[in-house]
Amino acid sequence: MLHGRLGLELARIPHADRHGLLHLDRGELAVEDGCLLFRAGGSSSLGRGDYSIPHQAISMILLGPGSSVTHDALRLLARHGTLLAAVGVDGVRQYTAPPLMPDTSEWARRQVTLWSDTRRGRLLVARRMYARRLGEIFPDRDLDVLRGLEGARVKSLYADLARRFDVEWKGRRYDRANPDSADPINQAINHAASAVEAAAAIAVTATATIPQLGFIHEDSAQSFVLDVADLFRDKVTLPCAFRSVQKLRERPNENIERVCRRHTGETLRREQVIPGMIDAIKALFAEPAQKRPALETLQADRETDTDASRTGTDGGADT
Repeated sequence: MLHGRLGLELARIPHADRHGLLHLDRGELAVEDGCLLFRAGGSSSLGRGDYSIPHQAISMILLGPGSSVTHDALRLLARHGTLLAAVGVDGVRQYTAPPLMPDTSEWARRQVTLWSDTRRGRLLVARRMYARRLGEIFPDRDLDVLRGLEGARVKSLYADLARRFDVEWKGRRYDRANPDSADPINQAINHAASAVEAAAAIAVTATATIPQLGFIHEDSAQSFVLDVADLFRDKVTLPCAFRSVQKLRERPNENIERVCRRHTGETLRREQVIPGMIDAIKALFAEPAQKRPALETLQADRETDTDASRTGTDGGADT
């Protein structure tokens, strides 16, 4: 008999968040008797067995390592507009996302409208991004000034995190031709950034927004993904990198990439970073009448970020 024929609660599959993201790994996603079925081989998050998936109540399935999907399952997901992405453990990589888009273009249209208005709309979103990152609204400052303010803040943050996690910091150095030549903390920053960018790619896919249309980044085909990832650099990316170097001292036989990817993945899942990114995208593109007063919104965001930083960097289970 199938477990959970009535839905997620009886299936005992962890329903990640209110946006309907469902993590599955170590099994086969198939169709049986017209229903979506996951044959789990057994993992730390889901016991061995067959589980009926209520695909009409799910926005997106994140299919992790050790999993496969049948043609019938893809057809059923496409018919009901359920997204599917092949991801790394805990969403630290996004390998592919078939074009099974939501049945709305609301956020993509809003993005294009704001992006195409270079004098007001694009600047508005860029300022909202800097407000989230700097913790303060500067309505009359141009982007060059905001970039300078952010640069000074990041330098201070590097120094603070180095003291907090007892990590030697000699500055940000990265050789693209030879990335392994960097010291452990610079390598860790690169690995943590890759993981958070993958999470941002999932959020962009889930909202059906356009990755090429960035508001601060411009040249990359993933410009908007990079914009979203940068919103979480101070509270997720950098603390995870410094914490990983600290963990590496406790596990000298492991390599920094493995340690950093695991820790960042745990943080992404535990602190529901991807749902936070989805909310951030919607807030960035919100019409003035849809959102709370700017200072109230910013204060709420700062409180949320502070809570996530407090629990997502020092705490959590070690692996």
